[in-house]
Amino acid sequence: MTKYVGVVTGAIVVLIGIIGLIRWWGSFMMLLKGSIPAIFIFAGAIAVIAGLSEIKDETAEKKADRPG
Repeated sequence: MTKYVGVVTGAIVVLIGIIGLIRWWGSFMMLLKGSIPAIFIFAGAIAVIAGLSEIKDETAEKKADRPG
């Protein structure tokens, strides 16, 4: 029985979300426009950190492979 309650509740929440999205479309677009630069900043920072980590791992691997 609780599975059905979850499905019905989820469907109701989706419908409320769709109605809200249609009703406040302009506000949603303003929020989306404002969040895109922040997303780019965070994605770029993650890419830089991942690249630096890969370079660090490669350097450590080369030092470990050196005989002596």
